[in-house]
Amino acid sequence: MADAGRNQWIGFDLGGTKMLAKVFNGDFKPIGSQRKKTKAHQGVKAGLARIVETIRNALSDAGSDISQIAGIGIGCPGPVDMENGIVLDPPNLGWGEVSVREHLQREFDCPVVVVNDVDAGVYGEYCFGAARGTRTALGVFPGTGIGGGCVYDGAILRGRHCSCFEIGHVPVMPNGPLCGCGKRGCLEAVASRLAVAANAARSAYRGEAPALQKAAGTDLSEIRSSVLADSIKAGDASIENIVREAARQIGVAVAGVIHLMAPDIVILGGGLVEAMPELFVKGVQSAAKDRVMPAFRGTFKVVATELGDDAGVLGAAAWVKKNVKGMEGR
Repeated sequence: MADAGRNQWIGFDLGGTKMLAKVFNGDFKPIGSQRKKTKAHQGVKAGLARIVETIRNALSDAGSDISQIAGIGIGCPGPVDMENGIVLDPPNLGWGEVSVREHLQREFDCPVVVVNDVDAGVYGEYCFGAARGTRTALGVFPGTGIGGGCVYDGAILRGRHCSCFEIGHVPVMPNGPLCGCGKRGCLEAVASRLAVAANAARSAYRGEAPALQKAAGTDLSEIRSSVLADSIKAGDASIENIVREAARQIGVAVAGVIHLMAPDIVILGGGLVEAMPELFVKGVQSAAKDRVMPAFRGTFKVVATELGDDAGVLGAAAWVKKNVKGMEGR
């Protein structure tokens, strides 16, 4: 039986540029939270310590302590061994293989599940947001990289040995740009925020994007999603074309998945989408519709995430609750 005193669930989203922890009560109402930046190039030890600190601060914000935690769900970028709670060499963290579950269980003495961050986001949308009532929900979240996730019949779709749906590493351009995974021509290498920012910086350098040049110059670290959106609003047509091409490439990759999975809904999330939702939703929808067989054209819709940043933390918390409750009485 579950400990009645342990009635709070923690969702954690470890993104490429930020980490977010939220404490939820049994009805999944948030009662505490903490957000921190993910420090660039931090090692495993420092990264895990920062995760623990963020969770403890969220508990403090909720007026709670570890004795009240029923479980922790954490969404991490890249492939994940969900069975054993291990992240498997995430391309944009540089961590190698790390047993996140073992570390957090030791620190907080409670059940811990580790899932891919976009899987967590799609599960959050399935339980609480845009994908409620669907059978198959696909998520594509372009950010520092491009994450993918899928919920099928109420469960996160995964392989036997690790998570799947790494749509960011689907090859879309033979002999294209080098990706963070070490391969060439991945979707992530041509349509992630980092790829878009690099193309935008070149455009600014050539004098084709005066608004962007004024706001951020050619510094990649300053060319954030909101800056790109502002540049387009200010009339930088070259930046709009770069973003539209990224959306088109994502749509082409999504079309391939539609032929394989026939999702009811395709959910777009991440910083780029949040900054320019209409542009991305229309661009991905149009490209996917143009590329699928006629029988599939009216079977899916493309939408922006309904829950925003909360999708990942809600999904991670709901997933650990589902798994902990599923083990009761065994």
